[in-house]
Amino acid sequence: MKKIAVLTSGGDSPGMNAAVRAVTRTAIYNNIEVYGVYQGYQGLLDDDIH
Repeated sequence: MKKIAVLTSGGDSPGMNAAVRAVTRTAIYNNIEVYGVYQGYQGLLDDDIH
C-alpha cells in the first residue's frame, strides 16, 4: 500500500484545514494510507507521526 504523510509548518492560515482535508480524502479515495505529522518539522525529527 502507498503511504503519504501530511505536515504543515508555521502558524495558522486561511484554508489550511480545507487543504489538509482535501489531501486526506483524495488519498483515502485512491487507497493511500495517510499519516499526520504533529508539531511540523520538529515532529519529523521526533518521529511524532500518527
